[in-house]
Amino acid sequence: MSRIHGGAVMVLGMLAVMSVASEARADEVIYQFRTEEDPANPPDMAVCAAAPFQSNVFLGASVYVPLHRPRDGKVVYEGRKRVGSATACVRLTDFTFPPGQQVPFYARFNLPDGSFTASGTCTLVSNNVPEAGLVLAGCALKLVGVPRGFVGGTVSSTSVFNPFKLPGYATGSYYTLYAFRDGYRRSAREEWEERDEWEAADRASEAAR
Repeated sequence: MSRIHGGAVMVLGMLAVMSVASEARADEVIYQFRTEEDPANPPDMAVCAAAPFQSNVFLGASVYVPLHRPRDGKVVYEGRKRVGSATACVRLTDFTFPPGQQVPFYARFNLPDGSFTASGTCTLVSNNVPEAGLVLAGCALKLVGVPRGFVGGTVSSTSVFNPFKLPGYATGSYYTLYAFRDGYRRSAREEWEERDEWEAADRASEAAR
């Protein structure tokens, strides 16, 4: 993975929000976004107080929307406009970060559509790629709190944790949030309007670069 510049990536896409458009699955909503640890968005300790475990690592992050290359899905722009915030709460017991270890993880994502809270575990993948001290992980979480109009779902991530503040890396994640609406089915017109709005935002972001 290439180096990502910014503060400590919790690599733990208005949001790369993609609503599944098939008639049979119109009640599904998928959000894809990036988080990055950000001193401007400190962790909300009230969130961690509600975690089902005693946290000893607290992370506050901003949420950004990456842009993808249509032909292969490669991220070509990480996004620098904040569209939300996040708090992550972790319990670590082995600070050597051994690969294969599972750690409890609890997080809240404050997105334009509301706040989503998730709980589960992250599995440590490596602690020396691309250099010693950088920790890669993957998280699998269940939505335990959702905005009005949703009934639940899952959150998964590919994450980077930079506990030793190695230069050139940030602590953050790329997330996919998969949620179900509470029986609400959007019309084709609503879906096209949202798609048009998102494409216009994409063009504006490109023009601003």
